[in-house]
Amino acid sequence: MISTKGRYALRIMTDLAEHTDGNYIPLKDIAQRQGISKKYLEIIVRDLVSGGLVFGISGKGGGYRLCRKPEEYSVGEILELTEGPLASVACLLGDKNTCPRAADCQTLPMWSEFDKMVHDFFFGKKLTELIAK
Repeated sequence: MISTKGRYALRIMTDLAEHTDGNYIPLKDIAQRQGISKKYLEIIVRDLVSGGLVFGISGKGGGYRLCRKPEEYSVGEILELTEGPLASVACLLGDKNTCPRAADCQTLPMWSEFDKMVHDFFFGKKLTELIAK
């Protein structure tokens, strides 16, 4: 399940994409437009900055802006940054399956197929698709 953190991260990113004009956007403006607590957004935007998705500066004229063009962001990268791996079962976390039953697991192919569909869906969606009217 995608938590409010992941959903709100997408709302922050879409807000920045919609209001991009090269200037930094104050977080209070985003919080007001999105109807989300500024305090909660501060936690989320910190992850977006440290993950290299947005730039942030403090002080007068400060705020946040996208690091790249909106069409260069996938929904998947935003969700994975804020939510962590999108794997549906623990044995599919990471690059190597370390489950001792992997060779004999009858359900593993189904979980692998499901995870691929989820990955392809979210990484195939671009930020611009969310803001297209």
